[in-house]
Amino acid sequence: MKIVDAKVVLTGPGRNFVTLKVETDEGVTGLGDATLNGRELAVVGYLRDHVVPLLLGSDPHRIEDTWQFLYRGAYWRRGPVTMAAIAAVDTALWDIKAKVANLPLYQLLGGASRDRVRTYGHASGRNLPELFDSIRARLAEGYPAIRVQTGVPGLKLVYGVRHAQDPGLGARPVVEDWDTGAYLRNLPRVFDAVRQEFGPDLPLLHDAHHRLTPSQAARLGKDLEPYDLFWLEDCTPAENQEALRLVRAHTTTPLAIGEVFNTVFDYQTLVSEQLIDYVRSAVTHFGGVSPMRKLFDFAAQYQIKSAIHGPEDISPVGMAAAIHLDLAIHNFGIQEYSGHTDLTNAVFRHAYTFTDGHLHPGEAPGLGVELDEELAAAHPYEPAYLPVNRLQDGTVHDW
Repeated sequence: MKIVDAKVVLTGPGRNFVTLKVETDEGVTGLGDATLNGRELAVVGYLRDHVVPLLLGSDPHRIEDTWQFLYRGAYWRRGPVTMAAIAAVDTALWDIKAKVANLPLYQLLGGASRDRVRTYGHASGRNLPELFDSIRARLAEGYPAIRVQTGVPGLKLVYGVRHAQDPGLGARPVVEDWDTGAYLRNLPRVFDAVRQEFGPDLPLLHDAHHRLTPSQAARLGKDLEPYDLFWLEDCTPAENQEALRLVRAHTTTPLAIGEVFNTVFDYQTLVSEQLIDYVRSAVTHFGGVSPMRKLFDFAAQYQIKSAIHGPEDISPVGMAAAIHLDLAIHNFGIQEYSGHTDLTNAVFRHAYTFTDGHLHPGEAPGLGVELDEELAAAHPYEPAYLPVNRLQDGTVHDW
């Protein structure tokens, strides 16, 4: 079997997605997600101009060799553009291999380690009544765990909080505002109110989104201990791995990190020193199925669990790959799941299902995702960027 073609499909059915479709001389095709939110065209160019020509004529079954060739052969390693492109190739080749075997991908990864995949959903509000309504809505949808994001008094636009006039994504970044002191004072009060309203048993999560210094993160983790969080996510910029030593020394609140990481090297200190409890990378940004499986095996040695990044800008192709991994690995923790619009689901028809707050990849061969190229072409790419964040004096801050 040989690869005879590989095309890059850029589509915008509400959100922009980059998909690689690899075709073989035996008619078997595979899909991979290469979406990099706000930098989609950079990955498109990397794939079309540099990667696709190298794939033609190669054996799709040599997944590990192809991965190493693309990673080591370019010399310039790592980074989100490179690793998103490699992820698309790796995932597409796994899709092909599983289709040839006539098995769902999780069977090639060792078979199921559980019957279904637990998820958490997102709840937010500008104030407590809105937040409570949002939590109730997620519970009504069946989510067994809830991420809680809330407005901060005095701030107009805050990460993770839907607004009545939500600016959404735009051709230029929306500017949000930030005050760390106000946030640190407000958040424990919010979780106290949520616990009083919803009781002690509901698993609650929170995302600080890289906005705190190590000492601020340590303080927040300590202040949130009475509310028994499932985790505190991205409490400080994750690139500074050693900073987590300070945070870990001062709080027992579980810590989750890694959605901006691209390779296992970003995790070496965090995992080997047991400074976190959950690894948060996405298949789409971490080089694909192959390195994610290796990451989870590395983390398992230290009782650290998986929590694959799963926002709306991971396409159903990337989400399907995550769910297959979730079902197969032993040290699964939880899966972020935001779902997609009906239009996105029509462009990417998928076998995975969401029932009673749990996902299952289905039994279709491969990933179980089919791309409707005609419908994809009817919804072209439109430039859209994630927001940026500024302090009240105008200084750019971590978003």
